[in-house]
Amino acid sequence: MRVLDEYEPEEVTKSMTSAKCIRRVLEEFPDVMPAELPEDLPPRRRVDHAIEVMPGHDVGVTFLVLLGGYVWVKLFNSLTKRQILGQKLSRKIVHITSGLLFALCWPFFSVSPWARYLAALVPASNGVRLLVYGLGILKDDGLVKSLSREGDPRELLRGPLYYVVVLVFCTILFWRDSPTSIIALAMMCAGDGIADIVGRRFGSKKLLYNSDKSWAGSIAMFLFGFIVSLGCLWYFSFMGFYPFDLEAMGLQLAAVALAATLVESLPITNRLDDNLTVPLTTIILGLFLFPVKSTMTPLP
Repeated sequence: MRVLDEYEPEEVTKSMTSAKCIRRVLEEFPDVMPAELPEDLPPRRRVDHAIEVMPGHDVGVTFLVLLGGYVWVKLFNSLTKRQILGQKLSRKIVHITSGLLFALCWPFFSVSPWARYLAALVPASNGVRLLVYGLGILKDDGLVKSLSREGDPRELLRGPLYYVVVLVFCTILFWRDSPTSIIALAMMCAGDGIADIVGRRFGSKKLLYNSDKSWAGSIAMFLFGFIVSLGCLWYFSFMGFYPFDLEAMGLQLAAVALAATLVESLPITNRLDDNLTVPLTTIILGLFLFPVKSTMTPLP
């Protein structure tokens, strides 16, 4: 526009249309526009130029996400109490959906450096709740039944607590800056969750090295974890965080899903919980295969 200002108003309005004027400027200054547009997003700068959000925006989003998560878990508690859903199925549906729904809310937070810590309060508060009920300080039979295998409150201090610890860890350490956190949560929530459901229903043929795991469950984990991870990456790309290139990242994502599936299938569940080994494996391998960081500033 600065170049256009150098032309006389009469020359612009009388001798050419605006389109012709722009064309003339581009022909006169060919370095203004590259011959081909870059395929990747521009790198993130040291200073992000963004419109400041209204005070309290992130607090409001945190409250809404926290309320939504509480209602979501209470819903399955109610369904379990009414025997509409079985205890095991209810627990696995909560396992699959809760972490993913939480991560899908990340783009609604602002660019404030404190946003990730406010978001982390959501799983952290659930962790406190698990401690309170797991230690027997308060009692909630519906909560225990929907989140435990055998109905023992102390089970809340193992798998479910590890689950929220991983959510807090990924939120604070990686946030929206790396796709690694999204892939780790997708494999832990969707991949590991569906493996148990499919394995119990169709898992008659067991793995040679682990009689507690089945071929059906492992295959389901790999496929579902891969597909959900891909969908989450597309979603964050659509929201303006990561470049999405299926051809470039498909093989890498498959390698991560395969590694997480292999670790989940190992006979080490009695010593190490899947809610720790699956995301940890995904993060370690993902940091090597997906070094790309977020390249765009999200909507304020």
